[in-house]
Amino acid sequence: MKGQELNKTAKSAGHKTKMKLSVGDRIFNLVNAVIMIIICLVIVYPIYYVIIASITDPVIVNSGRPLFYPVKLYLNGYKTTLSYTPLWTAYGNTISYTVVGTLVSLFATIPAGYALSRKDLPGRRGLIFLFTFTMFFSGGIIPLYLTIRNLGIYNSIWAMVLPVAVSAYNLIVCRSFFEAGVPDELLEASKVDGCSDFTFFFKIAIPLSSTIIAVMCLFYATAMWNQFFNALMYLQDDNKMPLQVVLRNLVLMNQANQMGSSGDAMVTKQKLAEQLKYCIVVVSAAPLLVVYPFIQKYFAKGVTIGAVKG
Repeated sequence: MKGQELNKTAKSAGHKTKMKLSVGDRIFNLVNAVIMIIICLVIVYPIYYVIIASITDPVIVNSGRPLFYPVKLYLNGYKTTLSYTPLWTAYGNTISYTVVGTLVSLFATIPAGYALSRKDLPGRRGLIFLFTFTMFFSGGIIPLYLTIRNLGIYNSIWAMVLPVAVSAYNLIVCRSFFEAGVPDELLEASKVDGCSDFTFFFKIAIPLSSTIIAVMCLFYATAMWNQFFNALMYLQDDNKMPLQVVLRNLVLMNQANQMGSSGDAMVTKQKLAEQLKYCIVVVSAAPLLVVYPFIQKYFAKGVTIGAVKG
């Protein structure tokens, strides 16, 4: 009985101490909510529009009217895209490049970021300068192409993975994260207990870095998934091309097929070519849109913790 009375007393005290919002505060919250809803609609509608346009008659889409629902279904774009045999090979290639490239990038970036965060690293400032220098200056396309050829990795998966294995920006974010998230006192305490540098990194630093590892996975996987230009430069065989190149070739092929057609056939092919652009956006972005909600919670937190502080 006494416990129930105490609970009732605590609840009544909580209700009494709860602050009442003034009229100005309520108006402020309402305005904020309206602004956030408008911003969300501005961000979401283009994605929604592309999805609707990919299943709507291109004549209606090209009229310029806003689309909120499919007015007239037209699915030839998806039929052509999904029946294109090289598409599935390209999907497999892109998944392979993304998985291998992300793993290689993590194995290169995380240890390097931790090493650069250690103040006792010899030549630390010079190494940081060298990495930062590459953000503003590069050797150029031709020297990089010749390097790929001389290394013997041209027309292989490593030509897609190794040139972009480390991003200087991601490396700086990792370094800043380790500086803020792994204090020097923890390292000193572990050394007192006889912990070596490798043991500290693998058993203490890595378990504390799940957030930044998730962020790096997001950054590198997105970049690898969208790779286009490197594939055109370093790959020769059609069966090794990633998804973005194959989808581009599909659009160009359908545009070229319009030449020399009769009037009705040209109109049909023109409609198909127009819709293919939207279908290809959906097909190429769908995997990222599905995966992103599961790891987006790490994005803002990881970038904030790993931000460069002035």
